[in-house]
Amino acid sequence: MIVTRKLSEMPIMETAHNVDARNLYNTEDAMVTIITLKPGQSLKKHITPVDVAFYVLKGEGVVQVGEEKTKVEENTLIESPKDILHCWYNESNSDLIFMVIKAPRPIKNTVFVG
Repeated sequence: MIVTRKLSEMPIMETAHNVDARNLYNTEDAMVTIITLKPGQSLKKHITPVDVAFYVLKGEGVVQVGEEKTKVEENTLIESPKDILHCWYNESNSDLIFMVIKAPRPIKNTVFVG
């Protein structure tokens, strides 16, 4: 059976980040979330207990992994190993939309820093 989901039909999740975050896929093996940051928005610095890959779908932003920050644009994949601080900032004038892939799905809580 083919399962399809439209992002526009998925509810916005309540998160500590208070941004548009929508789960598209959520199993024991992996979790896929799409996050939209409006101009000037950012995530809270946090540490995830699983490996995370980010893929920029639209726009450009600044990603922080550990102490390193870099500007990234559309069609870029960023890796963030488990237990490493990471964060996203939209310093542009347009929306930043990126996919968050966590594998496996976390069973421990995310730790917020600062």
